[in-house]
Amino acid sequence: MKRVKIKCPYCGARATLRPAAALGKTASGYAGKRYYVCARYPFCDAYVEAHARSGKPMGSLANKQLRWKRRAAHDAMERLWERGLMSKAAAYRWLQLKFGIPVEEAHIGRFSEYRCDEVIRMCEELINRQTAA
Repeated sequence: MKRVKIKCPYCGARATLRPAAALGKTASGYAGKRYYVCARYPFCDAYVEAHARSGKPMGSLANKQLRWKRRAAHDAMERLWERGLMSKAAAYRWLQLKFGIPVEEAHIGRFSEYRCDEVIRMCEELINRQTAA
């Protein structure tokens, strides 16, 4: 596994790969999970999960507010395929087209708070249009 150099966007410190327990995540669902964590944690609470196989970050480091926004954006996207409005793959292609971004950037784990807010708004708008029809 190649080392990944990540700099915290909030404080500029380096991030290191650490087990979930370092973040206080000890429930069985976190067993074996690893995170890139800001070296200044817990004073700077930025982190991102690492991919289980490759060890690569599954997005950019995020503070608590951005992590919350990303979860909300994921939830909004899930409602699209749960309601049968589009498949998961189609939903991500839709995001890519709406934002005019390449496929490799169409991941909520890379999105800013603003872009997450836009995902939530667009999904709610689409769901509301479909239920009104």
